[in-house]
Amino acid sequence: MPDMELPEDYSPDILTLTDEDGQEFSFEVLDAADHNGERYLAVVPYAENSKEKLEEDASLIIMRVGEEDGEEYLDVVDDDEELYEVSELFAHRLEELYDIDLDEA
Repeated sequence: MPDMELPEDYSPDILTLTDEDGQEFSFEVLDAADHNGERYLAVVPYAENSKEKLEEDASLIIMRVGEEDGEEYLDVVDDDEELYEVSELFAHRLEELYDIDLDEA
């Protein structure tokens, strides 16, 4: 991630998910996009400590937004082709902002 200063009023978009065992996980939402009629989020594990963020090489996680009975939920993308297409979409959208080298991806 490039060494860049964030504006003082910057507030990350944090998403907290609870698994089947009741364990909570927090993610920072970096981007959202629509692809082939589906909505996707690009997230990374959230770390409150900015030094911890810089030391980690965070992996981008792609999640599909679904809806059931009027309620939204997030689902992991299991299909390899779908994951590849959506990952490429986010990589191109985020490469300049987050200094992603697409040649290494």
